[in-house]
Amino acid sequence: MYIESVELKNFRNYNRLSISFDRETNIFFGDNAQGKTNILEAIYVCGTTKSHRSACDSELIRFGEDEAHIRMHVSKDGVPHKIDMHLKKNKAKGAAIDGMPIRKASELFGLIKLVLFSPEDLNIIKSGPRERRRFMDSQLCQLDRLYFSRLSDYNKILMQRNKLLKDLAFQPSLEPTLDVWDEQLLRYGIPIIRQREQFIGELNETVREIHSQLTCGKEEIRLFYEPDSGPDYFSERLKQNREKDLKCRTSSEGPHRDDFRVEINQVDIRHFGSQGQQRSAALSLKLSEIYLIRQKTGEMPVLLLDDVLSELDSSRQKMLLQNMNHVQTFITCTGVDELVGNHFPMNRVFYVENGSAEIFRRERDLCGENPDETKQIDSSNVETGQAETGGRNER
Repeated sequence: MYIESVELKNFRNYNRLSISFDRETNIFFGDNAQGKTNILEAIYVCGTTKSHRSACDSELIRFGEDEAHIRMHVSKDGVPHKIDMHLKKNKAKGAAIDGMPIRKASELFGLIKLVLFSPEDLNIIKSGPRERRRFMDSQLCQLDRLYFSRLSDYNKILMQRNKLLKDLAFQPSLEPTLDVWDEQLLRYGIPIIRQREQFIGELNETVREIHSQLTCGKEEIRLFYEPDSGPDYFSERLKQNREKDLKCRTSSEGPHRDDFRVEINQVDIRHFGSQGQQRSAALSLKLSEIYLIRQKTGEMPVLLLDDVLSELDSSRQKMLLQNMNHVQTFITCTGVDELVGNHFPMNRVFYVENGSAEIFRRERDLCGENPDETKQIDSSNVETGQAETGGRNER
């Protein structure tokens, strides 16, 4: 499984871009605010329907335009596929696979699996529970379409329940209908809790081995799932917190408040660990995603490294390098000297500047190979897709 090419139209700071990739390591370098991260973001949106940087689709559209389009060509088991993503400012996004529109994002999951590592992920340990829930959910959604469907339904029900709690201030007679929403929360929430519990258990085995290698056996890492309500007493806790929910006008109980704890040598590193321990643990968690996907699906995911190499010391970079074998990898950075010094593979190198990307002219010097003739990748003749539906930021 690998990504062959991406075409962009009016996405972030790109007017039109058509770019083909190597099956192994692809490097994007250049100054800040030129559009390197935007290319990785486009890949992530095509693979998951969501941006890792923005919750609002309108922010992905080039300034002054009303819509944007992303087309990604992938190869899976030797079979080519085309993913189209159409973004509009005031309508829901549209998506199509091989020219056939899809109605649910879950239909896209499984076609291509992605592991994204950004500087923000280095803070996953010391950040709040929301970031750790996002880590669990992003992984589980790629491993299990049913989980994605359950999580989506749970979030919709939670939103409706919270709306009702606010409406009760003006219509107290609606209180009996809370029982209906409670039943639905239990229906979808309990399986989510059980799957997260199983996931953390499986992740423990993988992350422990990776972290031991990263620290030369000096540290032992353990993960502990901390559900807000266990599956066996979720129902009872909802009843107990009914008065609290009515008073606060929000749902105080459920998997939307879950967390997990990370310990190294039996010490909670969120509160008592060093910055180095927190970063090592975060790296171990992200690398574990690669192994779990391969173990569960038999496929190697695509690895997206968004400006994280400068945040890692040489030993952590070396560990990352060891785990890039046989994984198509996309790396953004401001310069390539450090990559050369640490012997990172660079099968294809692109220089990104002001919304264009071209194969780096010094590729022969960097890779020790005879590259293809240097060519400008930025194109003014990219066809838009047929997935009809309803950027300003440059990095």
